[in-house]
Amino acid sequence: MREQIFVVIPAYNVEEMIDKVIKDLKNEGYRNIVVVDDGSSDKTYEVASKQGVYVLRHVINRGQGAALKTGIDFALSKGADIIVTFDGDGQHQAKDIKSMVTPIIRKEVEVTLGSRFLKNGSKIPFLRRVYLKVGAYVLFLMYGIKLTDSHNGFRAFSRRAAEMIEIKADRMEHASEIPEQIKKKKIKFKELPVDIKYTDYSTKHGQNYIVNAFNIFFRMVFRKLKG
Repeated sequence: MREQIFVVIPAYNVEEMIDKVIKDLKNEGYRNIVVVDDGSSDKTYEVASKQGVYVLRHVINRGQGAALKTGIDFALSKGADIIVTFDGDGQHQAKDIKSMVTPIIRKEVEVTLGSRFLKNGSKIPFLRRVYLKVGAYVLFLMYGIKLTDSHNGFRAFSRRAAEMIEIKADRMEHASEIPEQIKKKKIKFKELPVDIKYTDYSTKHGQNYIVNAFNIFFRMVFRKLKG
């Protein structure tokens, strides 16, 4: 059986890059592409729609976590065997998907998580490097899960794992929610090296990671106390 691989792209105001991202995925042979336009104020929806892929739309901006949930649920409804989450700003490389899905196809693990720290020659901005490493340490302290990269949107899930992991956080808190559930539900995973391209566009388009760090941390503490 040839696995049905779906690529889910949460997209917010990425009209300048989404066309290239989709074309790169198609050039690597991926056809089941789901773009979730998260209430963009630019022409992200229109540009993506011209590419002949699945394009879903949130009427308002709900956040990356909500966009991922919408896309993953849709992919599952279409019979996906493996779901890859992929950024729409051009940072992720379509050529890396094959290595991400191979351990899942071979039944070695249920989830693979991309890590820029395992890739030789990665040029990670200093402040981003500090933020990600501190985040990885906090994840270990809170949940006992060891990661080298605490916030990488490049992931692959088996169908079973995608059905088990519930994304409840609409915004960036899903970045801690996913590894927390992987640990709690004892889902077998591994980190794999991926190439992250930092450009002026992706850096400018990127999230305010200092603010996000505090939001994610307080949400983690809240969930820990609640649970």
